[in-house]
Amino acid sequence: MSDNNKMSDHTVKAFSEQLESLSSGVAQMGGLAEAQLADAVEAIARRDTKLAEGAIAGDPRIDTLQQEIEAQALKLLALRQPMAVDLRDTLAAIKIASELERIGDLAKNIAKRALVLNREPPIRLTQSLARMGRASLNQLKLVLDSYSDRDATGAEAVWRNDGEIDEIYNSLFRELLTYMMEDPRTISMGTHLLFVAKNIERTGDHATNIAETVYHMVTGGHLAMERPKSDTTSSTTVPFERKTP
Repeated sequence: MSDNNKMSDHTVKAFSEQLESLSSGVAQMGGLAEAQLADAVEAIARRDTKLAEGAIAGDPRIDTLQQEIEAQALKLLALRQPMAVDLRDTLAAIKIASELERIGDLAKNIAKRALVLNREPPIRLTQSLARMGRASLNQLKLVLDSYSDRDATGAEAVWRNDGEIDEIYNSLFRELLTYMMEDPRTISMGTHLLFVAKNIERTGDHATNIAETVYHMVTGGHLAMERPKSDTTSSTTVPFERKTP
């Protein structure tokens, strides 16, 4: 084998190892974000302050990984100038890491609200929040699996199922508004619950963004149809019935 061929083989091998390292970093970051979200949701469901504190404490590690993945990907783009599927893989790593970092931030915010909620008497609606959180967590798990498996069909399924979380959110939003109107003393707690519900709904949106990225990474195409969004809370009202003395 000539020296030129040996150099070429070495370059190709080094490039492949760099791409694998990038994918491994995204997978590691995904696992941490998934665990952080799970802890935040369970902190609300079980009124577990230690879980909430752990979810908050884990956020800096996710932020650091996102920065490392972005730096690694940009270096690879500059030095290797990847094309076709290799370019899509590299850009996908940057995009997915950014989405995971946002999921980590949302999980941290949920955990912070859990600390407040856990200091107050328990209310029934926290279980509805936990159910919504587990649905969002399942979406995240499935889309991370589709990334690891390079499964475009799985990514598309996650994309199509985004409306399920929106439907839970719509129902919970109306329920919370009614709950607060019936007893003004619950407005403070209800406001915290509304913020938690919105943060959970946003984690589902980020999982859907990842699904779109995975689909493009694998196929080179785009999910051309309009995203199946079902969030109607911007137009939701609850009639106020004034009580007569």
